[in-house]
Amino acid sequence: MTQPTGKLTEEKVFKDPVHRYIHVRDKLIWDLIGTSEFQRLRRIRQLGTTYLTFHGAEHSRFNHSLGVYEIVRRIVDDVFRGRAEWNEEERMLVLCAALLHDLGHGPFSHSFEKVFHLDHEDFTRAIILGDTEVNKVLSKVGKDFPKNVAEVIAKTYPNKQVVSLISSQIDADRMDYLQRDAYYTGVSYGHFDMERILRVMRPREDQVVIKQSGMHAVEDYIMSRYQMYWQVYFHPVTRSAEVILTKILHRAKQLHQEYYTFKQEPTHFYSIFEDELSLKDYLKLDESVILFYFQAWQEESDPVLSDLCNRFMNRNLFKYVEFHPTNEQMMKLMELTSLFKKAGIDPDYYLVVDSSSDLPYDFYRPGEEEERLPIHLLKTNGDLRELSRESEIVDAISGKRRTDHKLYFPLDLLENMSSKKAVKKKILELLHIHK
Repeated sequence: MTQPTGKLTEEKVFKDPVHRYIHVRDKLIWDLIGTSEFQRLRRIRQLGTTYLTFHGAEHSRFNHSLGVYEIVRRIVDDVFRGRAEWNEEERMLVLCAALLHDLGHGPFSHSFEKVFHLDHEDFTRAIILGDTEVNKVLSKVGKDFPKNVAEVIAKTYPNKQVVSLISSQIDADRMDYLQRDAYYTGVSYGHFDMERILRVMRPREDQVVIKQSGMHAVEDYIMSRYQMYWQVYFHPVTRSAEVILTKILHRAKQLHQEYYTFKQEPTHFYSIFEDELSLKDYLKLDESVILFYFQAWQEESDPVLSDLCNRFMNRNLFKYVEFHPTNEQMMKLMELTSLFKKAGIDPDYYLVVDSSSDLPYDFYRPGEEEERLPIHLLKTNGDLRELSRESEIVDAISGKRRTDHKLYFPLDLLENMSSKKAVKKKILELLHIHK
């Protein structure tokens, strides 16, 4: 009988469209994959509502987690092994952290978190440290092992070199999701030469660095990330679906607080609505559960909940116009809000400003809320040089935050208004829609 930290008698292999094969040789990893908490990730999409924009984006957090594990396995087994700066004793720790880094994600991930003020990282920690199957598997290694895994994921583990493999500006997490998301959405932006990057990675005392000869592969990676954010992750149609999703959840919570009688009682939501969400209740939530309620709530007597659910389930999304939060535009938004009320359309649910923002690369700025470890190049003489000091391409986008604002609204409701034609005309004029 092999020990939990021992090798499997026979290697297990997952076929994967991005990495071709994902290799599992350690019993500990195989046991973690088999836990109910990890299997739950099969029922949570990696890209939330993006499947309503790019129809192939049906891949799951399960796919991605295996991919991150495989990249880290290749780094520590093929690139770092035998190098003086790498401690082989950290191998299982970093492999487990790579596999479990997204364990706490909820259905539709960030949209769900935003509505209910949750943090998936808190739940990842709770699953690893709580009374769970994952914790039982990890605890077989040692009493402190679950805590160490949680610290690596939380970026508080003392060995920053280990942390940087999972979370930095060039980590296994980003390298997997860029390629995987590009593959499943069918776009070309997320492709870069990962094989080259892995070959030029080197361990250093407190970080992972890149040999100078690999700079152009890293430039390509950073530009791929930049393009993926603006062409895929911040796609305005995906954001329209997210707006509707969040408004459904807000509406359901409001109706519950007003003692509305649901035809389909929101049983799975009670503990969230009452701010008493336990880990056990959280783990029962996945996207199949959420979609069951959205399907059922199309028949509710509340017109707002019914309409929003119908829109989400049948992809009748909100339209959008560019919005810039200047004084003039904010005055226009106030006027639109008043006109929506006159038209009998609740602006709280049907007139929404959504903003997306990204910082593609930044160098180290101590003391900031989110300190970013920079990418360092290892020069031939052994010196380290921060990437943007060597690369004109990276220097051009370093520290530059780009933000995009859109105003979302239901054009079909406005166009179908048979009464209040003057109000309708004024709204469409303000939205620059001329009929």
